[in-house]
Amino acid sequence: MRSAEPAGSRIGPEPERVALHARDVQFDWSGLPVHWIPGEPFATHVLDVLHLLLPEGERWFVRLFSEALPLIRDPRLAEDVRGFIGQEAMHAASHQGVLDHFAARGLDTSPYVDQVEWMFRRALDDRGLTGRRAQEWLVERIALTAAVEHITAYLGQWVLDARALDTAGVHPVMLDLLRWHGAEEVEHRAVAHDLFAHLDGRYLRRARAMLPAAPILFGLWVRGVRFLLAHDPVPAKPRLRDWARAARRGLTPGIVGLTRAVLTYLRPGYHPSQYGSTSTAVAYLATSPAARAAEARSAG
Repeated sequence: MRSAEPAGSRIGPEPERVALHARDVQFDWSGLPVHWIPGEPFATHVLDVLHLLLPEGERWFVRLFSEALPLIRDPRLAEDVRGFIGQEAMHAASHQGVLDHFAARGLDTSPYVDQVEWMFRRALDDRGLTGRRAQEWLVERIALTAAVEHITAYLGQWVLDARALDTAGVHPVMLDLLRWHGAEEVEHRAVAHDLFAHLDGRYLRRARAMLPAAPILFGLWVRGVRFLLAHDPVPAKPRLRDWARAARRGLTPGIVGLTRAVLTYLRPGYHPSQYGSTSTAVAYLATSPAARAAEARSAG
């Protein structure tokens, strides 16, 4: 049974359904400082890992869900999946823009990004399977996507609620990118789950997919922080207490919160509508400078 009270801040009644669509956002990184959370290199790099990790994963989502579209028998779900595909493609392009900015200032992220690319393009590719085996592998990867999307929805709700980022003086363009992306993650948080339920839906398969997803993501995140700190103008070694300190100050997601989110996902009756606030996401998208500019361009 779906809860009527999703976790996360709410600013109004939860809409029954939103029509998912890609917003052709644009961001100008010419004035972005290395430490765009002023005086906080560690917190900056914890969040910068998202730019290194997400683009290839989101391109993989696009390929995977495009492959699944012919199997969908529900027109409404098919519409949601198309909206999801469009949004994820835009997310990949937007974070790639930050990577391109890093490259322009002399930071070569390929040693890390190439490993992420290998995982999504080789370890998680279609393996050349056919028939029933191909469909089973497709469903398995959709279950994995549903697990990852639960974590990204948690992160999306976190950044929408993180008032400390405002008081810390975060670079406004970066803050808009993070909140625009976070809002769309919350907006489409149920699509992967609903697609898995449509094609299979077995609880044990859904829960099992989280077992590799959470530790792999955490491991990649830690490696990404290490990589970025090692290439900082003032190199430093990452320490777990630095992450705990940044989380207590509200500048990064916390390990405890992420762990609770993972445990929430393992409940047999879990549905993404129980977690996060669509009303908060929609409200931010109505005020986001990049999203409003995109809407104005499309209207013109």
